[in-house]
Amino acid sequence: MADYCSRLDKDKEFLTSEGTLSEKLLDRIVLHLFRIYPQILNNTEAEMFRSLNTPACIRISELLVHLQSKSNKACKEFYNALEINDPQIYKKLPSKYLSKMTDSVGMDIDIYHREKYILNDRGPAFFLACFSVAAGLAFLLYHCKEDSKFESTARKIVGFSYLGFGRRARRYLLAYLEDQSKRN
Repeated sequence: MADYCSRLDKDKEFLTSEGTLSEKLLDRIVLHLFRIYPQILNNTEAEMFRSLNTPACIRISELLVHLQSKSNKACKEFYNALEINDPQIYKKLPSKYLSKMTDSVGMDIDIYHREKYILNDRGPAFFLACFSVAAGLAFLLYHCKEDSKFESTARKIVGFSYLGFGRRARRYLLAYLEDQSKRN
């Protein structure tokens, strides 16, 4: 059984952002929660969440907090009301998207994000070093064509550097070296 209260925590930021739930949609959801059996909202609660004196974003956040304090069933009924009244917003919920991604990929999303950050933790110095090496190689290959000593040195560097690349990059580097040797 799914825990709808924790799911509502994940979706709270999306639902309270401006423009997600309109006044009309909020009104329909509150009416749905008031009319179902057994009632999720009593008459005074329904009037409070339908009050036009309070801005919609505040009413939405108060409704979500109130539903979480009630029960898991209340949160589930909120999702049912949202799906019935606006299926487009229901499909865009972050918890819905994350559950689809977890089911289809078959791995935990937290692990995915941790690995993503681990791969990107090298920083700007690493990027500048790699860029400098690539720019230096390009400079050697482009500007040192007249002097065969520099060209052979550049060809040796490119020849050894292909060892660290993937299969496709190796193919292009070796093709470039063969092309250069045929020209001489």
